Amino acid sequence: MKRMLITTLLITLIVFAAYTAAPIGCLPSALAQEGNPPSNEPRPLTVFTRYPAQEAAIGKDVAFDLSLRAGTPQTVQLEVRDLPEGWTATFKGGGKVVRAAYVEPETDASVDLKVEIPEDVAVDTYHFSVIARGDRERAELPLALTVNEKLPPSLTFEVELPTLKGKANTTFRYNVKLRNDGEEDLSVNLVADAPAGFQVDFKMTGQEVSSFPIAAGELKRLDVEVQPPDEAPGGTYQVAVLAEGGEARTTTTLIAEVTEVPGEPELDVTTLDGRLSGEAYAGEETPLEIVLRNTGDAPARNVKLSASQPTGWSVEFQPEEIAEIPSDQYAEVTAKVRPAEKAVAGDYEVTIRARPEEGTSESAEFRITVRTSTVWGIVGVAIIAVAVVVVGLAVMRFGRR
Repeated sequence: MKRMLITTLLITLIVFAAYTAAPIGCLPSALAQEGNPPSNEPRPLTVFTRYPAQEAAIGKDVAFDLSLRAGTPQTVQLEVRDLPEGWTATFKGGGKVVRAAYVEPETDASVDLKVEIPEDVAVDTYHFSVIARGDRERAELPLALTVNEKLPPSLTFEVELPTLKGKANTTFRYNVKLRNDGEEDLSVNLVADAPAGFQVDFKMTGQEVSSFPIAAGELKRLDVEVQPPDEAPGGTYQVAVLAEGGEARTTTTLIAEVTEVPGEPELDVTTLDGRLSGEAYAGEETPLEIVLRNTGDAPARNVKLSASQPTGWSVEFQPEEIAEIPSDQYAEVTAKVRPAEKAVAGDYEVTIRARPEEGTSESAEFRITVRTSTVWGIVGVAIIAVAVVVVGLAVMRFGRR
């Protein structure tokens, strides 16, 4: 008896020591299961939608966007339970009517549930469910649909690009869609709340509007043009747009990011008296005094001059390049215009251009009137005089006979 007690005690101590020395991973499964379940356990089958409760008008169809998710690849059967009598429910996937969907662990399956409401349904809130059955799992999604005689008035704005960037002298144009989601035709008024000095115009098919009719379910396209003041400093400006029709109203916010613009030169090609015309003689060089006036807010540097003239003409500048024209200052240049030797008397156009190193090129067209040279006039008179003398002498000599 005493030997049996000693043996039992030794066995107990050995077992206890073994459990104490063994790592956690070697514990029996019964003990391991007392903690949290392993993290690699597959997710359960789930069916869900972002909008499980909707409103609809009598006789209008409703669509629920469903998503199916599962931890193992499987085919999921779909059905609708507790659908009111006379209603029709159809599952669609990939443009086809379906009764099941294949679900993979890494990708949700999308299915549309279309519910058709009969014309004689009573105004009320109805509840039904979508049942999803997998290989060994089952999921249920409760849905609610409130049926009204007609949808309440509702307007919705859609803006393709609500944020635009440009200079202060830029016209910001936003493409905006306005949708009437209600069951009533509306007359909509448009109002803009913009920062001081900003001009906001609403246009439809190129015509400026401030109000217009929009039918139930109709979508109108608008152009909203925002013009900041020229002196607007760089920064972000918000323009709130309100559309209101009866009890329906909607707003959207348009953002204009005005960028800082460094000063730029702006040249004006003219003359001292402002007349863009002159006279010249064929084959002779005639000076034309040109004035380059900088009306910009930055100096015009390294201004180069060039000209476009008729064939056979030449135009030379003195000087050909100006190092700098300060803002609100001007510089004088002489353009030496030489018409072609055989230029016929008349009016011709000569274009003179001035291009600064930084900034845009500016030009002006000068009308040059070509006149016949006075030398040829004198020669002509002399020829006529000689002819008269010769005729007179001939008459005197032969007239006496």
